[in-house]
Amino acid sequence: MAKRKFPLRQTRNIGIMAHIDAGKTTTTERILYYTGRIHKIGETHEGASQMDWMEQEQERGITITSAATTAQWNDHRVNIIDTPGHVDFTVEVERSLRVLDGAVAVLDAQSGVEPQTETVWRQATTYGVPRVVFVNKMDKLGADFLHANETLHDRLQANAHPIQLPIGAEDNFTGIIDLVDMNAVMYSNDLGTETEIVEIPEDYRELAEEWHTKLVEAVAEMDEDLMMQYLEGEEISAEQLKDGIRKATLSVEFYPVLVGSAFKNKGVQLLLDAVVDYLPSPLDVRAIVGHEQNDPEAEIKVEAGDDQPFAALAFKVMTDPYVGRLTFFRSYSGTLESGSYILNATKDSRERVGRILQMHANSRQEISEVFSGDIAAAVGLKNTSTGDTLCDLDTPVILESMEFPEPVIQVAIEPKSKADQDKMGLALQKLAEEDPTFRAETDHETGEVIIAGMGELHLDIIVDRLKREFKVEANVGAPQVSYRETFTEKVESEGKFVRQSGGKGQYGHVWIEFEPNEEGAGFEFEDAIVGGVVPREYIPAVKSGLEASLENGVLAGYPLVDVKAKLYDGSYHDVDSNETAFKVAASMSLKNAAKKAGAVILEPLMAVEVTVPEDYMGDIMGHISARRGNIEGSTQRGNTTIVKGFIPLSEMFGYATALRSATQGRGTFTMQFDHYDQVPKSIAEEIIKKNGGKA
Repeated sequence: MAKRKFPLRQTRNIGIMAHIDAGKTTTTERILYYTGRIHKIGETHEGASQMDWMEQEQERGITITSAATTAQWNDHRVNIIDTPGHVDFTVEVERSLRVLDGAVAVLDAQSGVEPQTETVWRQATTYGVPRVVFVNKMDKLGADFLHANETLHDRLQANAHPIQLPIGAEDNFTGIIDLVDMNAVMYSNDLGTETEIVEIPEDYRELAEEWHTKLVEAVAEMDEDLMMQYLEGEEISAEQLKDGIRKATLSVEFYPVLVGSAFKNKGVQLLLDAVVDYLPSPLDVRAIVGHEQNDPEAEIKVEAGDDQPFAALAFKVMTDPYVGRLTFFRSYSGTLESGSYILNATKDSRERVGRILQMHANSRQEISEVFSGDIAAAVGLKNTSTGDTLCDLDTPVILESMEFPEPVIQVAIEPKSKADQDKMGLALQKLAEEDPTFRAETDHETGEVIIAGMGELHLDIIVDRLKREFKVEANVGAPQVSYRETFTEKVESEGKFVRQSGGKGQYGHVWIEFEPNEEGAGFEFEDAIVGGVVPREYIPAVKSGLEASLENGVLAGYPLVDVKAKLYDGSYHDVDSNETAFKVAASMSLKNAAKKAGAVILEPLMAVEVTVPEDYMGDIMGHISARRGNIEGSTQRGNTTIVKGFIPLSEMFGYATALRSATQGRGTFTMQFDHYDQVPKSIAEEIIKKNGGKA
């Protein structure tokens, strides 16, 4: 039996998260360099980064999949997951945060908090993940550390406090002041390997004292003993301050802010120190709570420790060109040896673990055993998908799974040849296994294969992967929006299906009350039958008849959502009634209701943020209005204007090109799905007509 290299107390599972282009991947690269995992630094803008290992990632200079890697620093094991910053890949961030204990939020020193930072910050808050903030790119033109720190308060309402200050900025960024130990680290070369710890320079002393006092006060406020000591005028030592910061950070009520430039190799070792000093080990986070296999109400506490039964969560499935299907998992308790059998409690199936690999971006090291708190990848799991619980055969437990957003955009895809057609089905199935926000299905009416995802870039990458990894050539249609339908009025509606022409007939008869449900609440069915007017055995058939009809909507063939249905009356025939007849009757009741229930079409609205030089402000306001958008407000930052608003997804296709040409390439925008809203009547009529509507 293998022996554990690092005690659980000295293990850190962290994620690196940020807005696109804030320098996450470069920061991770530097961490790997300084912890001895790589010998040559790979630059993202040269397409040589270790963590961005898919071809598309290296070409586009963005991170798409969360690469997991393991490093060592100061007698600690640090497992790192590098997450994408592009909003189309939010699901990767969500998956990673679910299995991490702590995170590093990377900000751009010029821009501070950006839209995707808000999204990932919100996700981390949902999962209660302690964070430290790294204000990166201090060497960049316009870098402003105190402004970036301010955006943490303004845009995230975060109780964030600098524990460092930069010495200089842009080309003159030469060192970092440590506000805990009250000294300075000066860098004498660009590799960051030659550093000198000196006293705080004279011209920074006053600023450092001011921010040190602010830090002490903020930490003391969260610790009664320190507060008493501080009020009595006693000195708080650096060790006490460190302990106070750690406690407050672990409680997810305080966020230490660090500074540096990963590209110029400054501040990365200090960031690693902060990961070890302030972020939690698996023993510091609350025990994860699961439930019994057959009883979601019966809770089971899963304690971290090698002596406990094995329990882990599969958080990513991917196909590797060399070893086949890889399942990444986070072990919460117990140990697992390669070659052993485990239970997939979610699917109630036995799985055999062939080999266990510790991943380092895309190179791998085979290990014989995994311990509590580790992140590793298993080869040989056939039925496991994202979010499944893997556990000991004798102690089944289901850990709380992950919820993924519904796709908002779809395109039709058509193989170019018969050979491509045969390969495409299998390839799409594999891609859907890897990515829970990607769907592939065949439209039963047209026979077309429809793929759906989180945005244009998401689907571009999928089509690209089909070509590169699976050698499938395909033609892709224009993007289509995933519209929905819903009711706006409360109505009662009858559905009666009768076929009686001698011999065994069909008879189903229902009265159902339909009304709108809350947004996002989905379909709710209520059985209010009294006195057996519809026999018990036919009630499930009424529900499934409605569910099947909801899929195809009542206006233009889009799913009908957020509706309550109450079955309250009906009748049956002793001989002719059966499940099929009641399914059809339920479907007829829904169709009859459509005419009276004020059925409308809903469209996805995107929260859009456009950043442009202020000279173009007027043009951009016009752009947004012309695209049926609502402007929420705008903010000035230097000579740049940031305009926020909501625009229907259907109006956003091709916007990147339009914005570039309107601003001579100087404008950028981000968008992410926000909510569904009613389509204006004139546009709804066009959609219905185009789809050979039912209305």
